[in-house]
Amino acid sequence: MAQNTTRMSSPHFAEMAARYASKDPAAVRQRIVAMERLLEGLFTIPGLNRKVGLDFMLNILPIGGDIVGAAMGSWIVWEARNLGMSKMQMARMFGNVGLDFTLGLVPFIGAIPDLMFRSNTRNLKIIKRHLDKHYPASAVVDQV
Repeated sequence: MAQNTTRMSSPHFAEMAARYASKDPAAVRQRIVAMERLLEGLFTIPGLNRKVGLDFMLNILPIGGDIVGAAMGSWIVWEARNLGMSKMQMARMFGNVGLDFTLGLVPFIGAIPDLMFRSNTRNLKIIKRHLDKHYPASAVVDQV
């Protein structure tokens, strides 16, 4: 029985795969901003007027949720490596992810510090500073 491979070989799939595998600074910036938005800013909590995302919601799952959140935050640091960021900058970003992971280990109560300490947003700021300095052509105007 032959498998239908037209879906995997379509030009759209190839274009999408190339975009996600690209080390182009503008493409990396786009991926990191999207991941930060997923982790830290999916929706706003009414009354608190604080944006939260998947990182906050994963605190419902004791330990496992924190591991998944830390892995997703570490992916942002891995993308920073693709930009040639210094080991010192990457160590600082891993420290942010590690502190977020440690604060979130306390079941349910660990979600409270997660509202205040946004490791992924901090890491995005570090990466944007690097990109703006070394790859100014990749800069985009942020919409409020």
